[in-house]
Amino acid sequence: MDAAGKPRHIPIREDWLALRTEAAIEPERPIVDAHHHLWDKPGNRYLLDELTRDLAGGHNVVATVFVEGKGNYRPDGPPELRPLGETGMAAGIAAESLRRAPDGPHVAAAIVGFVDLRLGEATGPLLDRHAEAARGRLRGVRNPSAWHADPEARGSVLVQPPGLLYDPAFRAGLHELEKRRLVFDAWMYHTQLGDLVDLAHDFPRLPIVLDHLGGPIGIGPYAGRRGEVLDDWRHFLRRLSRHDNVRVKLGGFGMLMAGFDFHDRSRPPASEELARAWGPCMTTCIELFSPERCMFESNFPVDKGTVAYPVLWNAFKRIAAAFPAEARDALFFRTAARTYGLTLPEGPGKVPLHAAESEG
Repeated sequence: MDAAGKPRHIPIREDWLALRTEAAIEPERPIVDAHHHLWDKPGNRYLLDELTRDLAGGHNVVATVFVEGKGNYRPDGPPELRPLGETGMAAGIAAESLRRAPDGPHVAAAIVGFVDLRLGEATGPLLDRHAEAARGRLRGVRNPSAWHADPEARGSVLVQPPGLLYDPAFRAGLHELEKRRLVFDAWMYHTQLGDLVDLAHDFPRLPIVLDHLGGPIGIGPYAGRRGEVLDDWRHFLRRLSRHDNVRVKLGGFGMLMAGFDFHDRSRPPASEELARAWGPCMTTCIELFSPERCMFESNFPVDKGTVAYPVLWNAFKRIAAAFPAEARDALFFRTAARTYGLTLPEGPGKVPLHAAESEG
């Protein structure tokens, strides 16, 4: 719920999701799920057991990237240290996933944690603490900047201050991130993409990953205005694509923010339906940035309110089918592995047990 008591996430209904099953397309294709969460929140538990059940749907997911979700923080202590609890939790789950299944998916092989970059230079020692807590798996930080003046347009329960990416203290924190050759994951709405263009220009050596296709809003004041929204979105994506340090995650359209109504239907969507609805935007990103700078993400469990895990990846495979094999390899695992510093042994079914130095 947001501050006004309105839901911002679509509830997960396992019985409803079970109404749609699909066999995995290209089940041998290696996948790195470039973005998912792990948390134990009231009424919303999604930890190793829950993720493992989703991963068992027939796709060859060899590794996953955990991204912060404001869950499992330390219950006390200085506020700036509490997110260490989440990083440590993800590292523990990563180790447990390998203990349970050494030849199975490496869950949380890369960790993108949360550090309040507004702490400026003090961010540096905190990043080092997170690197220690992550047991060698820390690859970046996500510090969401999603903000909109109209509460009805907000697709997140988080309300960030406006203009966060221009805050001098925040930018000092980014310098600490850059010095450690870590990735900055950016989560914002399409109305803020101009801010990221300026940031990419000012930090050309900082690897930046734009989450959820840049957050084109389809709710509140933007409902029924998708064409206008996408015109603005494409304009700023085109500008962003000129900065070689920016990459894009393809996913997140199962969220309420995107404005699709699949969750209101009597049956869950088929992968063909999702590919038709989501494909044009994802193809636009791939054409603007190239497959070498795009990666598919599940955004689970958030997108699970709309679609089951096997059906989601089938939709992605349908969207990518028009691209050559080398491009599909990039979209499904090579871009994520390169961005987040994972060494993937050659051949389907192999698990990336070793972390490589991420791009800087």
